[in-house]
Amino acid sequence: RFLVGQPGDEEQESRTNNMSRAYRVNLTVLALVALFTGAFLVFSTQALAVVRRRGQFALLRVLGLERGQLLRQVLLEGASLGVIGSLIGIGAGYALAAAALHFFGGDLGAGYFAGVRPSVEFTPLAAAVFFTLGFGVALLGCLAPAWEAARAAPAAALKSGADETALSRLDRVWPSLACLAIAAALTQAPPVMELPLFGYLSIALLLVGGIGLMPRLARALFGAFNRRASASPVLALALARLGNASGQAAIALGGVLASFSLMVAMAIMVSSFRVSLDEWLVQLLPADLYVRTGSSSAAGALGPKEQAALAALPGVSRIEFQRSRQLSLDAARPPVGLLARNIDPADPGKAMVVTGDAVTPPAGAMPVWVSEAMVDLYGAMPGTRLSLPLGGRLHEFFVAGTWRDYSSQSGAVQLRMSDYRALTGDREINEVALWLRDGGQAAQLEAQIKALPFGDALQYAQPGEIRAMSLTIFDRSFAVTYLLEAIAIAIGLSGVAATFSAQTLAREKEFGMLRHVGVTRGQVLRILALEGGALTALGIACGFVLGLVISLILVFVVNPQSFHWSMQLHVPWGLVGTVAAVLLGASVLTALVSGRYALSGGPIRAVREDW
Repeated sequence: RFLVGQPGDEEQESRTNNMSRAYRVNLTVLALVALFTGAFLVFSTQALAVVRRRGQFALLRVLGLERGQLLRQVLLEGASLGVIGSLIGIGAGYALAAAALHFFGGDLGAGYFAGVRPSVEFTPLAAAVFFTLGFGVALLGCLAPAWEAARAAPAAALKSGADETALSRLDRVWPSLACLAIAAALTQAPPVMELPLFGYLSIALLLVGGIGLMPRLARALFGAFNRRASASPVLALALARLGNASGQAAIALGGVLASFSLMVAMAIMVSSFRVSLDEWLVQLLPADLYVRTGSSSAAGALGPKEQAALAALPGVSRIEFQRSRQLSLDAARPPVGLLARNIDPADPGKAMVVTGDAVTPPAGAMPVWVSEAMVDLYGAMPGTRLSLPLGGRLHEFFVAGTWRDYSSQSGAVQLRMSDYRALTGDREINEVALWLRDGGQAAQLEAQIKALPFGDALQYAQPGEIRAMSLTIFDRSFAVTYLLEAIAIAIGLSGVAATFSAQTLAREKEFGMLRHVGVTRGQVLRILALEGGALTALGIACGFVLGLVISLILVFVVNPQSFHWSMQLHVPWGLVGTVAAVLLGASVLTALVSGRYALSGGPIRAVREDW
């Protein structure tokens, strides 16, 4: 069987698109993470703005404004803000995209499209989708409160303290529990067209379900604390407010929960990948010096004479040869890597990072060890048979185990050097691992090899150099992820500030009444600080739990289904703790600043509307 093609043909372009598709889809989903956080910020801001004006709407109803007219007025306001914000957002988004392409290149540092410098192209369909999302979120944020305000009895809505009634529907638990149950079930679903679409849907449902549980959780938790904190009037008033105004508290909690949980999930996913890659490189590179030819083709290989010259060098205590080449198992997929090297079937872990249990090959069978991608793409499970084209014909091998390979998404196979040479007659190699004698230096050994007739045509690298270069490539590849993570954190901080400011300013009359019954200005500010700190602390705690669950889906579902490799879970406690402290401090500071502004008018002016 022959595969005929030429560089740049349609099949090669299709294979290249397939290689980068998972990266592009994951990048899009990460962008949607920031979009979701921003959408919730817009939703909560719009909802709070409408709830704050509930008394004004009731007065308009008393003066003769029809329900439909009131609803259309509020929706028109929300639609106007949505149109303006969406247009500004699209313009800013294309400007950021142009800056990212200019500084990071077409592959955003991932290495897929090296040397390509594309320009930003305006896509009307994508712009229309983003415009619709922004417009729809702004409209949805004011729809439910406006509908409730239009249907509410004007006399009841005119009373002070009736704002919580508009958010009473948020206290329902069963929709949130249903979202969580469906999300758990979707984590077991297989990929669709080799993409983890159900995994992404599961994460979205987890966020919706977690945010939906906040009103009931806030009321139960703060109510329980309130029953045990009657000794301190300031603490009792703060907890009573949080326990009895759970709807408004839930909006603030939802903003903290959405931003912090997504930040935690992305931080854990990236950290887990980086730590796993680092450990994989340490285990994979035990030698002191690695040498390879300029090409893995036959023209760039080293024959038996060159191998003997390398083995005879005085500074070498041990040497291992490897032959790597590519095989085409499916014309619709990229080639599979083939690595022939010395492998002990009784202990393959000395030559590779083995995952799962090894299977003892039957007598007379030639064993191979496949990467995790081979299991997903070609169904090469341990214990099964795999046919490989070698020496001009197909040969059957026994899959003795799987190994972790972060260097290829298309799959790779390792087999014993003796089996490879017996089947192909190829005695050449293109990669060498060398161990130094005691007291030797890698630079001295490299100089000895370069002194050989063929030494100048070889490439040299020490384990530390390979590890540093690999981690640098990783950091460049995930630079855009770090950027999106920073954007999510910034949006979360903005959401906390906007939500607490809006709620504090809306409670001006409440603070005036507290001042009339003897609560001092300092006590009101302490109440606000306690409320902001308690809400944010609960949001951080719940956000960490939710983010940890989402990170489990990213690490053990999304990444294996997207890139066909596994990794170990690692939590970056330093980063998570720092962001949590910043969120907590920002919420308390915002509550204090907004409280000072709300109290600046004096207690008499604050309650003038109730005379």
